[in-house]
Amino acid sequence: MNTAARLAEEVLDVLHNGNVEKLDELVSEDFVDHGAPPWLPPGRATYAATLRWLHDTLRIKYVVHDTVAAGDKVAIRATAHGVHDTEYMGFPPTGKPYTIETMHIYRAQDGVLAEHWGVRDELAMLWQVGALEAPRPSAFIDAAGTPAT
Repeated sequence: MNTAARLAEEVLDVLHNGNVEKLDELVSEDFVDHGAPPWLPPGRATYAATLRWLHDTLRIKYVVHDTVAAGDKVAIRATAHGVHDTEYMGFPPTGKPYTIETMHIYRAQDGVLAEHWGVRDELAMLWQVGALEAPRPSAFIDAAGTPAT
């Protein structure tokens, strides 16, 4: 198994079991999470705090569908399952479960992960929990199946 893939799988295990202390073995001290909010500083400690929040507050669990590794990178396509139990993105908690599609790319360097890029369908999550009203299909396609203008 590719080193980046093995490390990324272990990071998902850390997220699932909440054992963020294990990140010391998996990610670099100056780890950069490009998928994090821009106001968060880079570093292992910030990534650990993020994973702890995802585990403890949002109760995120990933189901991995595909893992593709080449060289120092690994890409993971997964579905995240969570519960909207906290104010998130300015919306009060609803207590409703949700699922969102995600993509993650990690880059390994010197035997640990050095970078992460994440893409999450957070808009779909907000629709599922009722924080935002989902658009009606008629807004996009009329009754005859013609795209709306």
